[in-house]
Amino acid sequence: MGTLLIRPPGHRRDVALRPAATAMVWIGEGHPHETIAVPGVALGDHDVLVSVEMSTICGSDVHTVQGRRSSPVPLVLGHESVGRVIAMGDGGATTVDGTPVRIGDRVVWSVTISCGICDRCARGVTQKCRTLGKYGHDRIGVHGDLTGAFGSHVQVRSGTTIVRVPESLPAAVLAPASCATATAWAAVARAARDHDLDGATVRIHGAGLVGLSAAAIAVEHGAAVEVLDPSPERLARAARFGAGRIDRDPDVVIEASGHAVAEALDGVGTGGTVVLVGSVFPAEPVPVDAESIVRRLVTVTGVHNYTGSELSQAVGFLAGRGRAYPFAEAVGEVRQLADIDEAIAAASVPGAPLRIGVVPGR
Repeated sequence: MGTLLIRPPGHRRDVALRPAATAMVWIGEGHPHETIAVPGVALGDHDVLVSVEMSTICGSDVHTVQGRRSSPVPLVLGHESVGRVIAMGDGGATTVDGTPVRIGDRVVWSVTISCGICDRCARGVTQKCRTLGKYGHDRIGVHGDLTGAFGSHVQVRSGTTIVRVPESLPAAVLAPASCATATAWAAVARAARDHDLDGATVRIHGAGLVGLSAAAIAVEHGAAVEVLDPSPERLARAARFGAGRIDRDPDVVIEASGHAVAEALDGVGTGGTVVLVGSVFPAEPVPVDAESIVRRLVTVTGVHNYTGSELSQAVGFLAGRGRAYPFAEAVGEVRQLADIDEAIAAASVPGAPLRIGVVPGR
């Protein structure tokens, strides 16, 4: 049965949902998700209501459920999604390129919600806004219940970057765009500030989806890329994303695993740049040989999340030259939203697919 939208008289921003939306609420470590029905939402000015087509389970979702990341509860996890616009608040909304969002648009959206006016937003660091909100990370409550990807709908708030996506691309390619692909694009773009990647050598630690995406993006920028990972299966997959061997010390090292920071710092060539992107969970401090970094003229930088333009560019890559790479195969299983606990458990075992997809029951 399709979704029927009812706008009660006198409440232009209130939207009732028939049938009710569903959200899977995580209440803390060691507890299963609870299912809640959401019969309606109050859309603020420029908010958008999206019916979820597919969401994917990111490693950070697994870390949260396992207690490796602190998060407020109750919480609707998930921040990698693709869906279709079914309602908008007063004033409508615009995509990242300034065109109006329309009912029926197929879209992805940024993991972050930014004010656009604070000092950090003014400097272009919107992903670190002073009043930052994040899908799948914020406690349900004041902004409603549809605040994460593990639901049938998401209330996409004003201040979120929205990107219209092609109908021809599979949901399995598009759902991770708002985390893995956009983060990888941001990491490669940061390296490109220091180096002309055409002809450069790039080493990537970690053959997860961020690392593999960064490999393909760097290859399309003209770089020779190698990927290091302890898993032979993941290394074999890396070759399909353009990775091979490099014949000199790397100009750029992208650490996408969170487990090889010391190796990344030690292995970069003189004058090189190390981009740290995988260290997004608590870990033991890494010893730093400051003298070596100084004498080798090494630049060390961190990338966390991305800007709206980087999300747009990542989608453009997936819709263009990225079609040559097997991004659709990253989602190795698709499960029902109601089975989210089993899906997260499956995503946490050794040898799990790069991503497990979840789809709402209709």
